[in-house]
Amino acid sequence: MGGTALAASIVAARVPTREAWFAVWMGEAILAFAIGCWALIRKAKTARVFLKGPGRIFALSLLPAMFAAVVLTIVLYRYGIYALLPGLWLMLYGVAVVAGGTYSVRLVPLMGICFMVLGVIALALGGEWANFSMGMGFGVLHIVFGAVIARRYGG
Repeated sequence: MGGTALAASIVAARVPTREAWFAVWMGEAILAFAIGCWALIRKAKTARVFLKGPGRIFALSLLPAMFAAVVLTIVLYRYGIYALLPGLWLMLYGVAVVAGGTYSVRLVPLMGICFMVLGVIALALGGEWANFSMGMGFGVLHIVFGAVIARRYGG
């Protein structure tokens, strides 16, 4: 997911309109969702806990914040308020990861907190820094934390 987010940040920086920027990031969100579902299902099957126990709790813990992100994205898009989206997405994704990571290794909630902090910074910096903040969060944070988690905990 981190690699595709970095690619999306590069593509989104080159599009001519806010609507095209939004389309790039919506495409990335759909792709990241698919990758995340695939990884979650793969890990759950390997651990033989598919839709049971910690895997189920993790997935269900993500849903409330992700639902809020979808609803707020629709509202902000409808009103043409694009500048708030990166901070909102980063913060609510961070909330989702903290909630889901409550029953995971200690690094997962820490990653969520990093997303939340970056979301606050993105809101403070404004829309001019949208692609940088999105690339740093959904790209770099995923890559760094993913590598550490894979190395220490096997994935």
